Amino acid sequence: MKIIDSLVKFLPSRPVYAHCDIPCGIYDPYLAQMAAHTVLRMTKLIEDEQSSPADKRKEDQGDESIFRMVHVKEEHAEIVKHEIATIWSDYFKEENSKNMPDLADHVWQTLKLASKAKQKVDIEVAKALLAHVQVFAEMFYQSKGMESVRIPSGYPTEGEIVTHK
Repeated sequence: MKIIDSLVKFLPSRPVYAHCDIPCGIYDPYLAQMAAHTVLRMTKLIEDEQSSPADKRKEDQGDESIFRMVHVKEEHAEIVKHEIATIWSDYFKEENSKNMPDLADHVWQTLKLASKAKQKVDIEVAKALLAHVQVFAEMFYQSKGMESVRIPSGYPTEGEIVTHK
């Protein structure tokens, strides 16, 4: 053991981050949905701010606000990608793909929409991202044998959250 301990000290190392990779069995698409709502909200706020007169933006420190909103939008689009990819790779099994033949393509489309939402300010892309994340949540609950339901989110987006009964 002393030889291994000595070797470990000389090997390059870096921090590793994961949900847990045990696997713990604790997965939930809620964070992806909340992040998609945030992308939609930030996109709307950015569009509203950009359409306001330039002198009004300067009074309200609009340019700085836009920078912050863009940053938050991009962070949350990345959260969507992370959460969807984690559930896809760690939770879903081969039998899920057999029972839900559209699952792999739907995940791919969702990840691509999250990338598009990071790249541009487009309300239609943000709405499509949220819709795809919600369908992913329905697939997730279906895979667990649970009935999904849509409830009002209570967010300024006036959208819904998919959960289970």
